[in-house]
Amino acid sequence: MQVAIYSRGLDFEQENPLVILLEELAKHNISVLIYAPLFSQYALPQHLLNILTPFSSTIDLTKDLECLISLGGDGTMLDAVTLVRDKKIPILGINFGRLGFLASISKDELAIAVDAIVNRTFIKDKRSLIHLDASVPLFNNDAFALNEFAIHKRDTAPMLKIHTYLNGEFLNTFWADGLIVSTPTGSTGYNLGCGGPIVFPDSNSFVITPVAPHNLNARPIVIPDNNIISFEIETRGDEFICALDARKEIVDKTIQLAVKREAFQISLVRLNENSFLSTLRNKLTWGMDKRN
Repeated sequence: MQVAIYSRGLDFEQENPLVILLEELAKHNISVLIYAPLFSQYALPQHLLNILTPFSSTIDLTKDLECLISLGGDGTMLDAVTLVRDKKIPILGINFGRLGFLASISKDELAIAVDAIVNRTFIKDKRSLIHLDASVPLFNNDAFALNEFAIHKRDTAPMLKIHTYLNGEFLNTFWADGLIVSTPTGSTGYNLGCGGPIVFPDSNSFVITPVAPHNLNARPIVIPDNNIISFEIETRGDEFICALDARKEIVDKTIQLAVKREAFQISLVRLNENSFLSTLRNKLTWGMDKRN
């Protein structure tokens, strides 16, 4: 059995959690592909080096991997998605960040997570992605996102005028700082912070949410994800920001943009007790009296 490990880096005060994880994997004779920058960041014990093979890109990941383990927060998970792409490798997120909607497994559950990998008792949740089509090449070959596509004005520039169409039919013009098109997975991210609704991961939908709209009647709207959403942008400047999750490009206002559901899906690993509802309750403290 083989797994991969990805992380941007870990902050710790006592024992390195990466070493703890590798020790657990070594107990079960699991070999590890480890992200090369992470491998070079720490002096790992000599006896663990035998199970490790560094990797540096998507090309190095084979489809027969049991899973890719992401150590960090939700941002690290989004990085992992661009590594896995369409290889159908499940992503198991162990949360070393803050809120952790995507990386829902606690860092105190390392041994439990490894046991679930060994016995294949984990659950794989399929998550849809959003794909960007543009009239010029953008984002290299990674024109997809797990959470959201976003359009936003630059720095101190005036608000944008965003003409929005569904399958070529006019929907609305948003006078706003920006516009988010969120997947169900991303509905608990940037979308939620801008007043958009939470939707269930399997709802086959997009959420269109304006960012700081000038008109109060510009409200979020949920649409089926079999629609193609296209945009025409007006701005007093020449450029605006286009984002897929945390990745950004500066785009000329003449460029044509459209988003649709991506052809492939990503599998996120969770333990049996970590349902979507329990994650919502825990992360948003639902059902708890916070009045005092």
